[in-house]
Amino acid sequence: MINVSAFAQTPAYDISKDPKNGEITFRGPVTFEDLEKEPTFTWLTTGRDEYKPDENKVKFIREKIAAGNYTFVVFLGTWCSDSHDLVPRFRKVLELIKFPLTKVTMYGTDREKTTKNGEEKQYRVTLVPTIILFENDKESGRITETVQKSIEDDIASFFPD
Repeated sequence: MINVSAFAQTPAYDISKDPKNGEITFRGPVTFEDLEKEPTFTWLTTGRDEYKPDENKVKFIREKIAAGNYTFVVFLGTWCSDSHDLVPRFRKVLELIKFPLTKVTMYGTDREKTTKNGEEKQYRVTLVPTIILFENDKESGRITETVQKSIEDDIASFFPD
């Protein structure tokens, strides 16, 4: 007799409900794929699909990113309206610059801006979303909670002309 067992893979993040607004909260390491699998996170695909970034800024970023060794670290709140606004736009820019998602590390936070394993302390995160660009493991720029003009303008400002 053969015994076959199937085990569902346990996610690396905790799932709960935000006590203030009832939104589903992912706390810990997450990927865009994890976020896209959650049926209530319609804000991600809708925001990405509806966003029309400045093509000249996207081209500028694509050229600069291609010339270096860059990674992003992102902290977001799946319960947070600012994350609902900015993270899908960031995702759209990543697609347009053809940035490999394997070079994006993301962490979901709870309302207190804590992750499952305390990564927010290492990166000094106090607000979400926080998007940090690294070149060769050195921080090159940071977007915290909101943008000055647009996500692509703010990322472009991280690169010298």
